[in-house]
Amino acid sequence: MLSGKTVLLGVTGGIACYKAAALASALVKQHCDVQVVMTRNATEFLTPVTFEQLTGNRVAVDTFDRNHPFQVEHVALADRADLVLIAPATANVLAKLAHGIADDMLTTTVLACDCPKMAAPAMNTRMYENPVTQDNLAALRRYGWEIIAPASGRLACGAVGPGKLPEPEDLLECVLHALSHTKDMAGLRLLVTAGPTQEALDPVRYLTNHSTGKMGYAIARAAAARGAEVTLVTGPTALKRPAYMEVVEVVSAREMFEAVTRRSQRQDIIVKAAAVADYRPAAVAGEKIKKSEDGSDLALTLERTDDILAWLGAHKPQGQFLCGFSMETRDVLANSRKKLLKKNLDLIAANSLREAGAGFGTATNHVTLITAQAEKDLPLMSKDQVAHALLDEILRLR
Repeated sequence: MLSGKTVLLGVTGGIACYKAAALASALVKQHCDVQVVMTRNATEFLTPVTFEQLTGNRVAVDTFDRNHPFQVEHVALADRADLVLIAPATANVLAKLAHGIADDMLTTTVLACDCPKMAAPAMNTRMYENPVTQDNLAALRRYGWEIIAPASGRLACGAVGPGKLPEPEDLLECVLHALSHTKDMAGLRLLVTAGPTQEALDPVRYLTNHSTGKMGYAIARAAAARGAEVTLVTGPTALKRPAYMEVVEVVSAREMFEAVTRRSQRQDIIVKAAAVADYRPAAVAGEKIKKSEDGSDLALTLERTDDILAWLGAHKPQGQFLCGFSMETRDVLANSRKKLLKKNLDLIAANSLREAGAGFGTATNHVTLITAQAEKDLPLMSKDQVAHALLDEILRLR
């Protein structure tokens, strides 16, 4: 996803710099060119050889090193960089960067960069919360830096609180958001629903379905990476909450209906990828669910849950694009086209639960994109790829 991109990874002198090695490896696996610049203090924790083996590139440490090719090295590195990421970023280096001090290879190189810049602070909690450090972070934000908030927990010094460097996969997500795709959805507001809903039968049991939320989350991440302002309304899932978007957590179909309808009129695009439970108990509040005479079986009266997609189609404002998903076990295309027309959708993504590699819980999906005029069958591919293909089609049709 990062092929052809160059990340300048600045590594400073903190115990958390071991995570920078894992990050460098993860970036290389994304086909990224990783250029590492270390401070002298960082080499007391990890040797440059570690990063050179991981990236295949020579690590820069000394501004006056005579062993590099004949060029102004810090300027050459700055010219190549698509993104600067300082991880970990110590209080000392943050202070230098905030005030334009360029007294080593890292700060000199970063001062010459005009690409986007990120810093991930990692330090003792009191150092991080010190007003001086907070002022420096505020200054960097004014200069256009993205500051990646530290995690909270037990630190190497024994203190407990904010100051931990985020995990490598979290830092990778920040890089992917910045570089993985052109921002062709900038200025658009997109709402995605994802996951299942749960309809309580009693304090222990509930009705639900097999949805994992993977497809909806993939669409939300893809849209955010393309610059959209994303709202993700999600039922209960085991998935990690994605960054760079508003996440609204709900449980029941009614809660999802209310969360979506409250926000629907402000959206340019809505994609309903959630598999909402179709039924809920019709018992009045507080009424016990009846059992059979021997006490073994539940005797339930069920009622339909709110049809979110039908409501959205009936209340769609001019200019809004509405996309739904149709999961079928037979007559996939015919049944999906009926839903498209009945619910006033602009596009529906249809797939079959009977097809291997598609549907609930898989890493892949096979969908057919259906409009009133045409059908476009996509090959079996990862859900991330399906997400981008779906967004491509939505942008083409808007």
